[in-house]
Amino acid sequence: MSAAGFLLVAAPLAAALSLTVALRPRGTDEVAPLRLAVIRAAVVTGAFAVLTVELLGALRLLTLPAFAVAWLIFLAVAAGAAGWRLRRDGTPGAPAAAARAGLARLAGRWRTTGRGERLLAGTLGGLVLVELLIALLAEPNNFDSQTYHLPKVEHWVAQRGLEFWPTAIHRQVTIPPGAEYLLLHLRLFTGGDALHNLVQWAAGVGCLLVAARIAAQLGGGRRAQLLTAFVLATTPMVALQATSTQTDLVCAAWVACVATLALDGLRRRAGAGTLLLLGAATGLTAVTKTSGLIGVGPLLLLWGIGQLRLAYLGGPVRAAGGTPGRPVLVGVGAAGGAGAVEGGAGAVEGGAGAVEGGDHPVATAGSAGPAVRGGVTGRPAGSSRVARVARTAAGSLLVLLVALAVVGPFLARVQAEFGHPLGPPRLRESIPMERHDPASVLVNALRIGHTALDTPLAPVRDGAAEAIMAGSRAIGVDPQDRAITFGREVFPVPAWYPDEDRVAFPLAGALALVGAVLALARPARVAPAAGGALRAYAVVVVAAVLLHTAMIKWQPWGNRLLLYALILAAPLAGLWLDALFRRRLAPGRRSVAAGLAATVLATSALAGVLALSYGFPRRLVGAGSVFTTSEWDTRFLRRPQWTDEFRGAADAVRASGARRIGLVQQNDNWEYPWWLLLRDADGRPPELVALESVLPDLPPAAPASTDAIVCTGSRAACVKLVPPGWTLTWRGYVGYALPPT
Repeated sequence: MSAAGFLLVAAPLAAALSLTVALRPRGTDEVAPLRLAVIRAAVVTGAFAVLTVELLGALRLLTLPAFAVAWLIFLAVAAGAAGWRLRRDGTPGAPAAAARAGLARLAGRWRTTGRGERLLAGTLGGLVLVELLIALLAEPNNFDSQTYHLPKVEHWVAQRGLEFWPTAIHRQVTIPPGAEYLLLHLRLFTGGDALHNLVQWAAGVGCLLVAARIAAQLGGGRRAQLLTAFVLATTPMVALQATSTQTDLVCAAWVACVATLALDGLRRRAGAGTLLLLGAATGLTAVTKTSGLIGVGPLLLLWGIGQLRLAYLGGPVRAAGGTPGRPVLVGVGAAGGAGAVEGGAGAVEGGAGAVEGGDHPVATAGSAGPAVRGGVTGRPAGSSRVARVARTAAGSLLVLLVALAVVGPFLARVQAEFGHPLGPPRLRESIPMERHDPASVLVNALRIGHTALDTPLAPVRDGAAEAIMAGSRAIGVDPQDRAITFGREVFPVPAWYPDEDRVAFPLAGALALVGAVLALARPARVAPAAGGALRAYAVVVVAAVLLHTAMIKWQPWGNRLLLYALILAAPLAGLWLDALFRRRLAPGRRSVAAGLAATVLATSALAGVLALSYGFPRRLVGAGSVFTTSEWDTRFLRRPQWTDEFRGAADAVRASGARRIGLVQQNDNWEYPWWLLLRDADGRPPELVALESVLPDLPPAAPASTDAIVCTGSRAACVKLVPPGWTLTWRGYVGYALPPT
């Protein structure tokens, strides 16, 4: 990467840091204000990146100069906003003084942290740094990335626009491209894929920060927040995807941003800035992975209910004896019913995290001051109440309009090509459930749960699977019914092995399940200061999981699709683990409970370390290590037998001098290696054209119009398209055809 490319890569990071300064909360009662500022900056930066691609793509300006100008302008605006904010706040010697103050606060917190919390924090930091090392050293080698994630990016660069192209792999144009939009920026800045893994790594770090803030919003102290992040960071699926070019962590990060912003809406009415952020985060979720909307929908409903309640009551809710204007988290179903948490809860300023990560006392209901029940003192006028409710409804509409502005251009292209915004029938019918009767949904949920909680214990796995299949037949449902099963896959499948595409999360899943049950049944024992909000949030998480099982078919790779739900559920696990450690039980019982919890956490840490050490397809040690494996062997670790076949075919085609090369491939074949192997010596990409197309209005190229043909998968399909007189050479999975000399 050139020096100019390095500087351009630094521009998004510098802009995000500047926005963190510019968008930090003004109030003193915000929960985890630094994390909130980071979340705001991430959403704004992500929305800018996506909209920049859409705008420049419409102008056919997906080029390095255009992107460089866009980011430099954005950086100048962000830096200017940060400088204005610092001057407005009168921060002396900023930003150096602010940085020194932040480091001093961190040092102070570290000195007051116990041994257990230091161990949690140290493990977290170590895992994140190791993931960063692997992400930088390993070449992209995810299977789906070879098929459609990364070929999308190369097609955009080649044609300088976002218009669809003829292809036999419909997922290159029908699957939402939000994560690939982010990769496109790095591709143009660096000229290659050396930094592509950093998008998911950054999303993984974001998930940890947001989940910890959600725990703070639900009344969790520093230990609860650390436990939440620890449970997530040590989950093998999270650790492995953080070094990948998959898209699930990116989707989960945007869903988590919606969650934390929605929880803020239970405490205070949303201003224009919050509405724009909520809409942008919703749109970013939709343009990244449609399944993420299953989690976003209930979260927005919770936010809307909270906003309507605050509008009806006339403003933020004060706790009994609290300070006017300092709201308490509210929710549905608290010990005292829906509404303000009263009677022993008190005002909650982010639980134990109003100051970043700290433990602070909570004002109790017995504090001095008039008790306020049901909201604020006095009754607002009826007309004013109607106006506030109307403004809330308008704000909700604004959220949807902003989300549509982010995802709308992509949906419009899909609608124009296939006559439906969700793509062709094969896509709409392959993943969503086609049966919704209670028996079918129950069977689907049990199979998804079995795969998500799979363990290396074969007797447990096999016994549970047999019980599910027997029960399914007993209620009249075929456990392999195609209407509730993806493609031709067969339940069950082993999912315990640390493979980024399917690894189960039994420990994190079990902890989250227990946390959800306790949050629903006894929220005041888990989070005494925010029981209502905790129960409401748990209802939303459970609803999202139930909707997922009712809408998405079982598939061997379904654990990836559940990652957003795991991120949302992690704070429930962290909160109840913290409650377990702090409860004062009888000595013997306390020792057993704490010992069991510590054992689970130690096992979780071991699982995370083993996933990074021996996980697939990127690992630290053993065969395939990022330290000892060559570039091309790393790229083909999923299918090592294809390495020589692809490279041999590419060498022959390049030697022929061909520039316009036809592609013959099926829906799940690898295309990305051709973009790398067929480049010129100066790095200029080839002109690749599809000889088969599943897009109704985009016919394929004529075979005779090409200089050479490369094929993958089916030799019979290749033979049909090779012009007479051409020479076809086949090498197992890969073939190539050249015209007469």
